[in-house]
Parts: sequence; C-alpha cells; structure tokens
Amino acid sequence: MADIQHTNGQVPTVIVDDLHIVYRVYGATVGKGNAPAAFKRILKRQKSPALREVHAVRGVSFTSHRGESIGLIGRNGSGKSTLLRAIAGLLPPTRGAVFTDGQPTLLGVNAALMSDLTGERNIILGCLAMGLTPAQAKERYDDIVEFSGLGEFIDLPMRTYSSGMQQRLRFAIAAVKSHDVLLIDEALATGDADFRKRSEERIRELRDEAGTVFLVSHSLDVVTKTCTRAIWLDQGSIKMDGDAETVVNAYSSATR
Repeated sequence: MADIQHTNGQVPTVIVDDLHIVYRVYGATVGKGNAPAAFKRILKRQKSPALREVHAVRGVSFTSHRGESIGLIGRNGSGKSTLLRAIAGLLPPTRGAVFTDGQPTLLGVNAALMSDLTGERNIILGCLAMGLTPAQAKERYDDIVEFSGLGEFIDLPMRTYSSGMQQRLRFAIAAVKSHDVLLIDEALATGDADFRKRSEERIRELRDEAGTVFLVSHSLDVVTKTCTRAIWLDQGSIKMDGDAETVVNAYSSATR
C-alpha cells in the first residue's frame, strides 16, 4: 500500500498504490507491419499477427496532498501521460489502484472541443461541463477570453484555430475555477512568453486554492517555477520523487 501518511495534517488527495498499466496491442508485428503486408495476409487468409503487450506503468506508488503541485518528468515513452490518464479515471489499472479525493479534471492536447462551434460557444459549453451555472459562465466569459488572448478570433469556428490557439483556450476554460485535482498534459507548451507566464501564475493560484495540480511538461524550467514536487518516471517506474528543483537537477544531469 502506498504511503498515506498525512503531511502537516493534510488529507491525501490522490493515492496511487502499486499501479500497473498494460496496453494490449493487436496486430503488432516484428518486421513489416504496413498496409501492403496486411493486404497480402488478408488475400492469403493468414491469421492476424500475435497480441503484443506494452507495460507502460510498472508498480508506481505515491501519495499527493492538498496544496501540492507535482511535475511529472521523464523521456518520451516513460509513462507520464499514461499515469495522468489513469489518475483521471480514463484508464483502468491492470493491477493496483488509484484513489482520489474529489473529481480529477484532465486538461490535455486531446481535451474535447467542438470544432464546428465558435470559441464563444465552446467557452459556455466548457463552463457548463465543469459544473458552473449559465450565469456563472456568462460572468466569467470575458476573463476567459482575455486569458486565452484570442481576441477577435473568439467568434470564429474552432476548426479555424491553430493547435496553439485551441490549447490556450482549453487552459483558459479549465483554469477559470478551482479543481480538487487538476491534471495538465503539456498545456503550457504552446503560446508566447506572456501566455506561459500567466499560465504559470494561474497554476500557483490553483495550488494555493487548496487543490492539487499535476503537470506533465518537457520544459524543466516550467516544472521548477510552478511545482513544489517532481516525480521522475523512467520506463514506467519512479526513478526519483522529491523536491522539484532537486529532482529536475538530477534528471538534467543524467540526461546530458
């Protein structure tokens, strides 16, 4: 069982207990796995390629507390985004368990927005989806538009936005209210320096409003500026867990 000791009397917000996530990939082959090869197999009535298992998260255990902001760092494929999705309840554990106090909210590059609707309509729908009343959504509309920096583009359909513009709007919508557990996957990777600065300040505010923030980012500067703690994942396991600056320095030294 993960360590569930209270820190300074605070109740844990997330307990990850010996978590394993295994993806089962059908049709994985050694060698050629392209469309022509698959077509030949169909014509020859050959069996589908064998099942392959990918062990993305391996026995991860930790506890987070209210008021913490935790950066998840590691190389591509180390299990950061998979862990985030498991905490959000989007991936069932293959083994182990995830316990959360409150409702986790995942903000990432795949967060749902309606591409045929305008930015304005997406703001209203996003606020309602987070539990705000229509009056509250209307009250906070101007703040969301200002934070996103979209200006006159807010009246255009989302499909006309660049990926960076869409991501800025996702963050602006999610950040308009406090969350029990807010999970951010590379949300600060887009936008100019001014937007990143506003985003970093808002993450600190969300943390101070008695929530817990998890942040996946390849920008180590963002992690040290906004996070109180960092977890270094390597091949699906925890390599190091501790003070953000200490963990980031160790990771930087090891990957130079």
